Amino acid sequence: MFRNYRFKNYNFRLVIFIVALTIYGIIIIGSANKSYQNKQIIGMVIGIIVMVAVSMVDYSAFLSMHWLFYILSCLMLLLVFVPGLSHSSKGARRWAKLGPLQFQPSELAKIFIVMFLAWYLMKYQEDLNKKKRLLTTIAFCLVPLGLIVLEPDLSTTIVVFCIIFSMLFYAGLSKKIVGAVLGLIAAGAFGVIFLTLHAGGVLAGYQNDRIAAWLQPDKYPSKSMQQQNSIMAIGSGELFGKGLANTGANSVKNGNYIPEPHTDFIFAVTGEETGFLGTVLMIVLLFLIVFECLRTAKKAKDLAGQLICIGMASTIGFQTFVNICVVTGLMPNTGLTLPFVSYGLTSLVTLYFGMGFVLNVSVQSKKFYADERNFTLDLQ
Repeated sequence: MFRNYRFKNYNFRLVIFIVALTIYGIIIIGSANKSYQNKQIIGMVIGIIVMVAVSMVDYSAFLSMHWLFYILSCLMLLLVFVPGLSHSSKGARRWAKLGPLQFQPSELAKIFIVMFLAWYLMKYQEDLNKKKRLLTTIAFCLVPLGLIVLEPDLSTTIVVFCIIFSMLFYAGLSKKIVGAVLGLIAAGAFGVIFLTLHAGGVLAGYQNDRIAAWLQPDKYPSKSMQQQNSIMAIGSGELFGKGLANTGANSVKNGNYIPEPHTDFIFAVTGEETGFLGTVLMIVLLFLIVFECLRTAKKAKDLAGQLICIGMASTIGFQTFVNICVVTGLMPNTGLTLPFVSYGLTSLVTLYFGMGFVLNVSVQSKKFYADERNFTLDLQ
């Protein structure tokens, strides 16, 4: 099983960064809402076990189950539409219930989609820009994306689209197509903003409200309050913050002005209680995780391994970007967690699951396979 592994190449730096960030997140969660801290610790322990176990199994064995990954991702996303198996919150159906187990299918679907596309794009890399193959690829991608849109979960749709687009770009998607897609996205975003301001919008009601509140916070004070309070909390932390678990009356968090501070808006709590330096530390750890994924991709033995790393780097990178932009008021309010930091067992364990694949890629570097081939040729 381990014949082709070089454990000296095991990316322990990545493990250290992931665990350090998770512990940092657990500390902040404890300060934001103490009742969730122990659950997150359990999630980290389970996540580490899952990550290490997955990292010991050749990712090629997982890729042989590519169609299973794709079908499971679609079936899981369908669960949220089945009465009795779904749980709705704030008008969105994002949670599935299977007996005592409640989880968010879109989180695990992200990892399954990365694994499916890693196999698919390696197999069809040469034909990727041909019309028939391109249309087939788009069709495969639209199914899970469409199901996430219907929940509705616009923020996760955006992140999953960015993951897919990054993997397609890395696999060799034509620059003309890339340019055209980026142009359409820019035009679409402008159109949505224009219609939201002048024609009542084209998205779901609460999504239109969030965009309008983002663009005109003074006009919609009740709907923009969460973001405005978040910005105030971050700014009030100044350089060193007000201190973890502080009980000061001047704390935005203590005044309950930030709903659910342990999940989507945990970065605001970080800014208020650990200051600018604390937020920089968090961003640096997230950047280092993305960097190590990209660094591992460079040394992968094949395109599938590279794409797994690119997919996971995109997952962490884009989700981080969207979350921090929302919390700082640079994007409309969306329900998206901060990777490894926000409370959420589904999110945390699935991220560790995905990182296990990256670690397995690291122990099967292309240099090892090149050396092995040269040794074989010398013997012949």
